[in-house]
Amino acid sequence: MALNWTMLDARHQPVPLRDETTIMSIDRDSQVEFSLTIPDAPPSGAAATGGNGGVKKMKERGKLWLTSKRLIFIAPKEGKTKPSFESLSLPLDAILSSKFEQPYFGANFVVLDVKPSPGGGLTDGTSVEIRFYDRGLFEFVSVLEKTRERVVYMKRQAAMEDDENLPAYTSSGSAPGASNSYADTPPGYVA
Repeated sequence: MALNWTMLDARHQPVPLRDETTIMSIDRDSQVEFSLTIPDAPPSGAAATGGNGGVKKMKERGKLWLTSKRLIFIAPKEGKTKPSFESLSLPLDAILSSKFEQPYFGANFVVLDVKPSPGGGLTDGTSVEIRFYDRGLFEFVSVLEKTRERVVYMKRQAAMEDDENLPAYTSSGSAPGASNSYADTPPGYVA
């Protein structure tokens, strides 16, 4: 997961990665709210070392894309003030857990615990809260979970194929200079 790393085209939309397809998009400005909670925030501004020792919270409204590889949020470029973050690119296999929340008062939202990318501007324990303002959240959460499951499944399949290409095992007894006698065998045991 990386903060402000999303490559954008001239229309302020994400540039797709190789073999990436868009599954769902909410591309009307200010219809999605992303809230980031970053524990032990890294230094900001001109500071060279140390965070603030607490939690950094950032909130923006903007556009959302769910692709076959990642979840992308982009804050609008026009506005009165500079956004606290401009974009967020979240690989689907970096989602550690998700929780759908239904408060008594207020809109439903989903909380994602994520694994940050090295050098991506975030720390371990970062969570993302997503709220929609013009539609229900059930369909999005369902599609997100199914897409994420597929990405994780494909990653596991690739890892298993890599394991099958390992060299064949040879026992230590067949190695040159190895002997089959053991000094510490129990009495009456013949190896």
